[in-house]
Amino acid sequence: MNFNRKDYTDDDLLMLYRGILKPRMIEEKMLILLRQGKVSKWFSGIGQEAISVGSTLALDPDEYILPLHRNLGVFTCRDIPLDRLFAQFQGKKTGFTKGRDRSFHFGTNEHHIVGMISHLGPQLAVADGIALAELLDKREKVTLVYSGDGGASEGDFHEALNVAAVWGLPVIFVIENNGYGLSTPSNEQFKCQYFIDKGPAYGIDALQIDGNNVLEVYDTVRQAAYSIRKNPRPMLIEAMTFRMRGHEEASGTKYVPQELFERWAKKDPVENFEKYLLDEKVLTPKSLAAIREEIKEEIERGLDTAFNTPMPVADAKEELADMFLPFMQTEIRPKDSARTERRFVDAVSDGLRQSLERYPELVIMGQDIAEYGGVFKVTEGFVEKFGKERIRNTPLCESAILGIGLGMSIKKKKSVIEMQFADFVTSGFNQVVNNLAKSHYRWGQNADVVVRMPTGAGAAAGPFHSQSNEAWFFHTPGLKIVYPSTPYDAKGLLNAAIEDPNPVMYFEHKLLYRSLTESIPDDYYTVEIGRARLAQEGDEFSIITYGMGVHWAKQLLQTMPDVSADILDLRTLLPWDKEAVRQTVEKTGRVLVLHEDTLTGGIGAEIAAWISEHCFTSLDGPVVRVGGLDTAIPFAPPLEQEFLPVKRLKEKVEQLLSF
Repeated sequence: MNFNRKDYTDDDLLMLYRGILKPRMIEEKMLILLRQGKVSKWFSGIGQEAISVGSTLALDPDEYILPLHRNLGVFTCRDIPLDRLFAQFQGKKTGFTKGRDRSFHFGTNEHHIVGMISHLGPQLAVADGIALAELLDKREKVTLVYSGDGGASEGDFHEALNVAAVWGLPVIFVIENNGYGLSTPSNEQFKCQYFIDKGPAYGIDALQIDGNNVLEVYDTVRQAAYSIRKNPRPMLIEAMTFRMRGHEEASGTKYVPQELFERWAKKDPVENFEKYLLDEKVLTPKSLAAIREEIKEEIERGLDTAFNTPMPVADAKEELADMFLPFMQTEIRPKDSARTERRFVDAVSDGLRQSLERYPELVIMGQDIAEYGGVFKVTEGFVEKFGKERIRNTPLCESAILGIGLGMSIKKKKSVIEMQFADFVTSGFNQVVNNLAKSHYRWGQNADVVVRMPTGAGAAAGPFHSQSNEAWFFHTPGLKIVYPSTPYDAKGLLNAAIEDPNPVMYFEHKLLYRSLTESIPDDYYTVEIGRARLAQEGDEFSIITYGMGVHWAKQLLQTMPDVSADILDLRTLLPWDKEAVRQTVEKTGRVLVLHEDTLTGGIGAEIAAWISEHCFTSLDGPVVRVGGLDTAIPFAPPLEQEFLPVKRLKEKVEQLLSF
């Protein structure tokens, strides 16, 4: 192995040696503990240490790194206390996730590390978000993120690299090419010979390095980072390496030809660098022994502390509270009485505009939202007022943009992300339910992201532009869901959602955009998230609903002048207002739950079950549900009308009144 020290001093080389030796010694200890049953699982990076160590030491300490399974060297080179690191591996509360996640599935802003999730690819976009925030703040910083050769097969890889290239983001994408994605060899993962072949297709500079040469890794990343800080742009670095153990220890290595182990054992990154330093007289046998003894003692001290720390004691109250960053909303009233008649779409636009004025750190992202103003013209004119840095057209890449929102949150930015239609969120579903929703619970990092979701049927737009998919997210702890039915609430709840530092899915029914007008305050104001409102009062029964259901209920009752009913508009679906539901149930004794979404597994089922469990003695009949047919949403208007619950609503009301 050829080491070119250039102008690096003996101290520089010793820094690299200490950096690469520590994770190797920790790994060797972890393999012993695994056999002893003292740790439950281990993903070995033996043979790949030079990549994480060289690249981490090449960056400034305040530049973010996003590691994966085999990047122990990132954590050790960022001087994370070993007792906390080992406590993390053992699921102790003194780790970084309070026992809620394992191994390297954690982040720490103190050390500028954002850990992985098991889906691998989504973190590439999070790196884009951090880099975008640095760019907006005009800080000359780079962000570095790793991908394995297997993980680079995911769509997230393409989306992240493409956005980084289009936006000129200062990100270094390091591809650890060890020849296998778990057991699947490279020739079954991709057709090109090397990942540097992909760089020109994205318009990205691409370099290939010996991933087992810590000095080459360090020098290459150091020079790349210096260049990118001065001239922001992404760069792809392919580090050629080999994994000397299984994907994780339980999977073994029988699928790997023996000759590969023999070939790569000769390229061991620790042994070769150690030999080089001894030959160069940078190390002596005595100093080598002293360094090893020092690291060994540090490991043993850390293990002693971690092993002597008890396992966490479960506390349901704490677990539930940690799903969100603590935030106490104080409802903001308008400063003056000036009001204007505004359509629903204008109210949404007004809320966005005033929030952009209120929060200079707020950025709006979405397809066609800049000069075009969005397909529904909600952001029309925003570019002229706020500029393209804050009103950002995106490529068609929902997953990447949602991940970018989380990355920007890490740097204290707010973002509103528009799904062109709520249906399209499926392309970014993983980012929502596994990254935005779980981030604070896992390692205390909030996702200050609002996802705007134009939703609903009735415009003959067919199966892919008409879905009501709020129930998909209703089942996901860590999200808040808002679904206004009036212009007043549309503006006030949107402002509240943007104010809230937690992830909010904000649904807007498309049919209400230009069909509903209301006099609303000109000034900025908020509506309390989590509080329902009585849209109409009566005493014979209660209709509990939200969104378009509020208007369907009102229209029906206008045709039934002899019937008196409460219409409770939930407005917020997570958290939903249980006390308001209880009050209307106790008042009328008969309940109908209405929503546009398909009936089976809908939000109405949860509300009906809760009423049956908690308000049973107040009921004078069964809780009745009305929802969409259990089909996809058809295109032809007669079929779509059959899908919608409107025509079944009266029948169900009459059924309820018979009790």
